[in-house]
Formats: sequence, C-alpha cells, structure tokens
Amino acid sequence: MPRPPRPPAMPRPLDPLSSIKVKLGVVIVVGVVVSDVAGLTAVRHGIPLVPAALLAAAIALALVQILARGLTAPLREMAQASRRLRKGDFTVRVADARTDEVGELARAFNAMAAALAEVDRQRRDLVANVSHELRTPITALQAKLENVADGVEQADPETVETMLAQVARLGRLVEQLLDLSRLEAQAEPFDRRPFAVCDVLEEVAREARLNVPAGLELRVEAPEELRASGDPERIHQVVANLVENAVRHAPVPGEIVLRARPGRGSWTVLEVQDAGPGIPPGEAERVFERFYRPDAARSGAAGGAGLGLSIAKWIVDLHGGTIRAEQAEPHGARMVVELPAPAAPAPAKDHRRKERA
Repeated sequence: MPRPPRPPAMPRPLDPLSSIKVKLGVVIVVGVVVSDVAGLTAVRHGIPLVPAALLAAAIALALVQILARGLTAPLREMAQASRRLRKGDFTVRVADARTDEVGELARAFNAMAAALAEVDRQRRDLVANVSHELRTPITALQAKLENVADGVEQADPETVETMLAQVARLGRLVEQLLDLSRLEAQAEPFDRRPFAVCDVLEEVAREARLNVPAGLELRVEAPEELRASGDPERIHQVVANLVENAVRHAPVPGEIVLRARPGRGSWTVLEVQDAGPGIPPGEAERVFERFYRPDAARSGAAGGAGLGLSIAKWIVDLHGGTIRAEQAEPHGARMVVELPAPAAPAPAKDHRRKERA
C-alpha cells in the first residue's frame, strides 16, 4: 500500500501563499528591507560601515532562511522519492497539500507513481497469466507425447486429435498475444472505409456455425443498407471474438443474436446477445481486462485465455468507438459496440453557368 506522506515537522510561514513566484518575491523584498534596516541601525549606533554591512547581511540571510523554509524541502523530498521510484519502489508518495506550483508538481508525481504501480501490476499479472496459459497445454501435450513414446498409449486418431487440440490452443494464445502487442503499438494501420455491417455479421455467423454445438442457433438482424466507418477486417475480428465469448456461455439448445441498428447521432450500433447466465454484478467493466474471467475456477480450456474481449476493446477504442457489456432481459448478456457512421456526402454544387439574359 502507498505510504502516507509525513506531515511537515515545523510550520512554514509562506505556505498560505498560492504561487511560488509570489513567495520568492516576498523573500527577496523582506531580505532587502531587513538588510537595509539592519545596516542603517548599525551605522546609527556607531558601528563601522563594513561590519555593519556584514551584520545586516547575516540578519537578512537568517530571516530569509526562516521564511524560505519549505520552498526547497518538497523538491528535496521529490528528489529522494524519484530515486526510490527508479529502484522499483512504486509505493512512494510525497506530500501534496500545498496550493502552489510545487504542490501541483507533487500531485503529478503521485499520479505518475500510481500509474507506474498499476503498469507494474499489469506486467506481473501478464507474465504470470501467460506462463500459466502456456504451461497448461504444454504439460498436457508433453504427457501425451511421453505416453506415446513409451508405448503406454497408441498414436490412434483420438490421441492425435487431443494433441492437435492442445497445439491449436497454443497457437490461438500466441496469435492473440501478437494481436494485442500490435494493437498497443499501433503497428498496423487500419484500412478505414465505409462498409456494410450486415455483410460482416453474416460472414461471422457463417464461420461460427461451423464450430458451434448442435442446437445452438446464430441469427443475424441487420438492415442491408446500414453502414459503419472503419476497417471491416478488424471489426470482423471484434464481432468474432464477441460471438466466441457468447458461444462459451450460451445454453444449448439456445440462440445467439447478432444485431445492428442505427444509433443516436452519427453512430452505428452492433450487438451480440446470448441467453447465458449473464454478467455478475459489478463485473461489466472488468470483463475487458486481460486474462480476466468472472469464474476464477473455470479451466482455461473451457473459458479461453481471457484475451478476446481485451483485443476487441483495443480495436474499438482505436476506431474511436465504445464497447460495453450489459445485462440482457430476462437473462443473458449483451455486448454493445458503437462505431462511427460514415459521414454524409456533401450536397453537390451546381457549377453550371447562368445563362445571360
């Protein structure tokens, strides 16, 4: 947990001022006035000029030191905190109660430290989850291969099919990780153009029907004239990930509906709805986190790697759209994607010259 900032040990006279420039001005003015008053007082009491000047300077420096207490202390504190941050201590925080520019800098430092702590947490979670997701199919595949090599099992079609399933799972995980890496780096530019939403939904439904269990139907409800603006290949990937997620949760027999409709303003709305158990309360935002599964006890083989919805969110965000999870009525889940609609063409101008009368 972040360590609470320590309160200042002594009162700082200039803390009530809200600008560091004003504070510096006050320090300078007070130093000059005190130096002049001390020098004149010393001369009037018969002290020679040089000792009087030295005495006045010493008094002015002492007063400036008292007034300036706290101007440099927060900067030294932030310098120490920065060194701890550089060594990996992301729990470090600095006092940020001041109202001047140094206080703004302290608050920015604390926000940066919190962001770095979150990034470090996500990195550690990513390493742990990837290690787990890779180890599970590799262990199963290794066990099968060792049994075949030792003669315990025969390389019959069922054994080979099981090993191929584990290899396919490894391939999907690696492909998803590569997709996520490319999307984060924005290494692949999108081919943005108007496209027919109905065609994308129909294509996803045709592909998904090849692998869905018997008794699970996929239905498409989308006007043929409805358009959206974006990369149709990437939007196809978004809808395919949403359908794959819906297939894992939909009851059999049952139905998954792929729906599209015009949204408010210049938006086109896509929906994928299933009749499964729905989304647990408070989990609507977390379902888009990497490797997140609402049911922690569910195996990876049954629940996937937990990257499909995260990839879908990245793609939609890069298109300037939104994606959210909603509870369907009376039960089930509905994934809603909002994409920009194509801009309406400008009315053609009449360039014909008017005939002279």
